[in-house]
Amino acid sequence: MKTASLPSLRVDPELRAAAESVLKEGESLSSLIEDSLRRQIDYRKTQAEFIARGLAGLAEAERTGVYHTNADVMELIRKKLEKAKARKAAQQK
Repeated sequence: MKTASLPSLRVDPELRAAAESVLKEGESLSSLIEDSLRRQIDYRKTQAEFIARGLAGLAEAERTGVYHTNADVMELIRKKLEKAKARKAAQQK
């Protein structure tokens, strides 16, 4: 696969120095920037999916008239956690 280039990035000398100061051994500034870009892309995709699920949930609640309180959701999460802990304890025996 052919590689592509990103546009040049002009930054303040202080930002470049800060970036260079946190490089790990053997890491280049280019690899840090590429990793940061990949992580930001993943974050934004995840965020967009989260918002889409929330809007779909709102639409479903409006359609059905069924809404759940924070307490309902927390109780459901608590029960799931208890079951998971019980399964883990049973596996360790």
